[in-house]
Amino acid sequence: RPRILKAREVRHHNAYTLALINEYAGWAFDEEQAFCLQGKWRSLWSEGSHFPLDLEIGTGNGTHFAHRALTFPQRLIVGIELKFKPLIQTIRRTRRLGCNNARVARLHAFNLDLAFAPNEIDDVFCFFPDPWVSPRKPHHRILNPRVIDILSHLQKPKCRIYFKTDSREAFEWSLHHLRNSRYQLVYVTYDLHQTPLMQNNFITQFESIFLKKQLPICYLEAENNK
Repeated sequence: RPRILKAREVRHHNAYTLALINEYAGWAFDEEQAFCLQGKWRSLWSEGSHFPLDLEIGTGNGTHFAHRALTFPQRLIVGIELKFKPLIQTIRRTRRLGCNNARVARLHAFNLDLAFAPNEIDDVFCFFPDPWVSPRKPHHRILNPRVIDILSHLQKPKCRIYFKTDSREAFEWSLHHLRNSRYQLVYVTYDLHQTPLMQNNFITQFESIFLKKQLPICYLEAENNK
């Protein structure tokens, strides 16, 4: 299993590591704290114990994460991110918008089963993760067989994975593994921006960069049929 450096173990702190420890304590968690919250995430919200709890894997700077939190106040959302700076940018963005339904954790996606309990999660969003095409190390991709199996246990039945990428290679690789899992593919497109879904599509920062390069966006929705 991958182990990431805890914020308290960093030798030379910067504004972002200190913000995780101090300013956003209770809103942002390191990996050790996230493990302690397994099965207890909803307890962070006194008013939201029965609300749906969504997960975003890899928040980046948090534009989509903040959009979800603001648009769906009756849903809770937890975002995970490895890098300190985007992690803090994400929770700072949501706090400035006045969103109380969001929390973030510095957590590796391969350790999700140590931080969440079975049936604790509703929908999962994974937008523009590293496609791992150069060097070719596909086992590092997020939607690999092991993580797909983990998610199927952590998610409630009939909840969905929403996945976007500019990499056709990584997309087809993920499609193959989802087809051989408990998930049922309910929507697949190799060019999201040429479909009716564009009406409600939130364009992330990475997405806007790829669109300027005229790269088609691959998109899928997979439903948990455990």
